[in-house]
Amino acid sequence: MITDHWPLKGLRVTTPRLELRLPAEDELCEVADLAARGIHPPTERPFLTPWGALPPAERARHVLQMHWRRMGRWTAQRWALDLVAFHQGRPVGVQDMRGQEFAVRREIASGSWVGMEHQGRGLGTEMRAAMLHLAFAELGAVSATSVSFADNHSSLAVSRKLGYRLDGITRDVLDGEVVESQRLRLSRDHWQGPPVPVAVTGLTPACRALFGA
Repeated sequence: MITDHWPLKGLRVTTPRLELRLPAEDELCEVADLAARGIHPPTERPFLTPWGALPPAERARHVLQMHWRRMGRWTAQRWALDLVAFHQGRPVGVQDMRGQEFAVRREIASGSWVGMEHQGRGLGTEMRAAMLHLAFAELGAVSATSVSFADNHSSLAVSRKLGYRLDGITRDVLDGEVVESQRLRLSRDHWQGPPVPVAVTGLTPACRALFGA
């Protein structure tokens, strides 16, 4: 079985409405199709790497290549997990979780996107809450970080709901102009637990080892 060699395939994080897991290849195509249909209005630029503004076919290809690249480059010292969120068996978005030297630092960073057709239903909050439960309760993280443009109100609202605190700013260049992002941090001490029930299965010793946990 594939889980004998790649135990991440057996990892499941579930909430009342969602199942977060790695997709099968056909399901990954559905995720790419979801991205191609749009993840934000064309007038917005919520990501420092503006892949959401690419033409639909290129946007879909980006999703495929990012998934394969992250799986192919995975090591216990540096990893990035793209968990696809499924609602009623269909993908609605992606919640990622990234770690560097997690065995020592015990810190994760995260990002996410939800297809436009599924926005406004609280799914983004539920996705991140599930990811935080995996990080804090299951993998033993001591902090979680996130970065959002100051005008990315939906992302900042999710962070506030889940207890993140301001942690300074970063300055980058986008389209030849300086843009500022707000850094946010949630410590294990300030994490209040998930606002919805979360269950994790498939986190075997072999799977933990891939995270450096």
